[in-house]
Amino acid sequence: MSRLLAHIGAVLCLLLAGAATAAEKPNILFVLTEDQGAHLSVLGTPGLNTPHMDALAKSGTYFSNAFVAYPVCSASKAAIFTGLHSHTNGILNNTHNFHKPAAQVTQAERNLKLARTNRIRSEFLTLTEILKANGYYQGVTHKLHVLPNEKFPYDEFLHGSRAEIAEFIRNATARKQPWFLMVNIPNSHRPYPNSDKTPIGVDPDDVSLPEFLPDSPVVRKDWAEYLAAVEQADALTGQAIEVLRQSGQNDSTIVLFMSDHGPTFQHGKMTLYDLGLRVPLVVRGPGIRKGAVCDELVSELDLLPTLLELCGIEQTFDYPLHGQSIHGMLTGDTDAKGHDFIFAEISHRGPLPNNGMQARSVFDGRWKLIYRENVETAWRQVNADSRQFKVWGNRTYAETIRLRDTFPKQYQILAEMDPQNLGGTVPTLELYDLSVDPDEMRNLAAVSEHQNNRERLLGALREWVRATSDSAVNP
Repeated sequence: MSRLLAHIGAVLCLLLAGAATAAEKPNILFVLTEDQGAHLSVLGTPGLNTPHMDALAKSGTYFSNAFVAYPVCSASKAAIFTGLHSHTNGILNNTHNFHKPAAQVTQAERNLKLARTNRIRSEFLTLTEILKANGYYQGVTHKLHVLPNEKFPYDEFLHGSRAEIAEFIRNATARKQPWFLMVNIPNSHRPYPNSDKTPIGVDPDDVSLPEFLPDSPVVRKDWAEYLAAVEQADALTGQAIEVLRQSGQNDSTIVLFMSDHGPTFQHGKMTLYDLGLRVPLVVRGPGIRKGAVCDELVSELDLLPTLLELCGIEQTFDYPLHGQSIHGMLTGDTDAKGHDFIFAEISHRGPLPNNGMQARSVFDGRWKLIYRENVETAWRQVNADSRQFKVWGNRTYAETIRLRDTFPKQYQILAEMDPQNLGGTVPTLELYDLSVDPDEMRNLAAVSEHQNNRERLLGALREWVRATSDSAVNP
């Protein structure tokens, strides 16, 4: 009997120790906006007012050189949650959005082509799976948009209202579990607020257009509406942060803020230019530097290993992660360094007549190289929101076509984005010096004095293709 009592006592001690450990783990609030480039008023974006995002940036560490690995929603999220590039993790483009528990996904939904082919491979772990195994209570708002649902075992699927977020935190607290909440904010995605019908707070005369867009009143209106959508996302970001503050758990919570990729303009979403890949990224929380700006090159692939380190979770992987922890940059370690190169990809596969051209990019903080294959025979995927006004409110596409004689270079860029409809010739290689050409207007790939940089970046790309087993390209 004494042995039995001793055994029971030992088990209880282990359980209590595990509960104490779980309680000591930080909570995680991950605010993810959609289709928002690195545009904040704190960054000096003309015409834009984002007080809540600005305050968040000032309360933590802002990364001025943060990039996504694939500039479309599902693939970008898959990179975040696996720490792996898309050609490895299995999600090569947008897939279906089944915002519900796996048990509620119907057989008909599972049999859809994209659900069977465009999904995270079974051998790779997701952040959601790892956190669940380590005692986290988890929720996601608005959308899931990654598959299969079994690899995202959230406890709650929410719409994202203030009341729901507050109740989620109460539910986790009642269970004495640390929590992870992904707050997806779709407002910065097209369609933007239509200023013909509803007044917006952004004056088109105040905005500054990137060089690759034609400067006309219509395009200025479109860009102003995009910034107005970012302001709506800012208000919802502030709402989530305020609910956290009211919960009394602000000081024990890691807050991440970023976007899944850039906005829907040519050179933006579904392209490998800076507007498509560069995103705002803020991390704040216990032990994290406040009011700091880090210029090191970082990727969304780095978030999984970083969060595991911040949460004290030691996870063994049977495969190498493509991301690396940025923990040292958050805590002020002067020896902590980012990546030497940032890599990104687009497969252009999906609902197309063929497999689509392949595109890859490498960036060293100044020089960007874009490499493509199948440029003459394959299609580029152009999302509907990159073209349509009727459904998606895109004013810029048609306006760029209308002004093709006045802005021929801007039209050429649009035609390269949509070659199958506009007859553009897509280059195999592009090389840009972003220190003097931030809008990537002057392709230097064929300029003899820049061949050293071209070959250096091609060499880095070849090594990355080999190291990550990217079998779809051969640069």
